[in-house]
Amino acid sequence: MENCLFCKMVKKEIMPQVIWEDENHFAFLDVNPWKQGHTVLVPKKHTDYIFDIESVEYQNLFLAAKEVATILKSKLQPKRIGVMVLGFGVPHAHIHLIPLDSEKDMNYTNAKPAMKEDLEKIAKLILEK
Repeated sequence: MENCLFCKMVKKEIMPQVIWEDENHFAFLDVNPWKQGHTVLVPKKHTDYIFDIESVEYQNLFLAAKEVATILKSKLQPKRIGVMVLGFGVPHAHIHLIPLDSEKDMNYTNAKPAMKEDLEKIAKLILEK
């Protein structure tokens, strides 16, 4: 889709702080994180509404979410990784993966713009082998 923010990221017209990628998906740090390490997982194929994704692609998206969540939990060590699907901000299916230490962390009013340097620091930690 021509004006879709996430499609522009797929085409590398916009470069988010990517922390994970495979052939069909990519995950990047949210620029307005609810909590440090807040990650957005996006299928590369454009579909507006998550429940319109074909069944196999839907299953693969959630398997990718599990893989990214495992990495986030290992590197950032929160108690849990929360999962949120809203679908209103960008008309491209996506999943929010949010490191949580309590239910209070799963609150969109916690969102605050992140500094580029902070995103780079968190990405470096997550990408570290």
